[in-house]
Amino acid sequence: MGFNQQLSALVLLMLSCNAMADGRVVDKVYHPYVQPLEREFEYRYLYQWQANHPDNNAMAQQFGYGFSVAGNMAISVNILAERIMPEDYRIAGYEAELRWMLTEQGQYSWDWGLLFELERQKQTDSNEFTTGLLVEKEFEYTSLTVNALLVYEWGNTISAEWESEFRLQYRYRYLPALQPSVEIYSGENYKGAGPGFMGVYKFSPTRQLKWEAAMVFALDNDTIDRTFRFALKYEF
Repeated sequence: MGFNQQLSALVLLMLSCNAMADGRVVDKVYHPYVQPLEREFEYRYLYQWQANHPDNNAMAQQFGYGFSVAGNMAISVNILAERIMPEDYRIAGYEAELRWMLTEQGQYSWDWGLLFELERQKQTDSNEFTTGLLVEKEFEYTSLTVNALLVYEWGNTISAEWESEFRLQYRYRYLPALQPSVEIYSGENYKGAGPGFMGVYKFSPTRQLKWEAAMVFALDNDTIDRTFRFALKYEF
């Protein structure tokens, strides 16, 4: 199967699947790589808006610290903050995350990794456990990254259930500091796609600043019109 056929099949799979019930599917697209001795601080920002929509002007932020615990494994802990209405901005929950790099970069046709994530939501007294595959492949000057995840939700205020989530990013490695991309997200009550940009600035061989941003637009009537995401990560 050629690259165009592979990409088309992945896009069709994503657009035909359901995901997180709260509709907030847009988030970081994880790469399957772990650097030995890596340490990092990360900030993520999400903003959604659509007139007369329940999530209009909803904002979410995440602050995290991570570090490698082995040559192919890293963990991070995060604090989540959310705002639905202007007056209710608050700490929403906490999250612990484990990334496991299964193959070395370039060892096989596709690079593989795993994600394990446990989240506790204070406001809704609920929990989420997320696990799934992180896959990436390079095609000359472009890279395709796919996250295929399963999410299990449970708690006092929600029914226990399994859901699925898919994210796709196809980027052009134009320059280290500027790499344009296309991102696609699919989930229950959410199907969106839009342009993105990412880049990295190196201070030294071991210190660098990574940034990424994307504007995601609705692909159906169930999806909130526009979602903006931004992330900044300092590795040292």
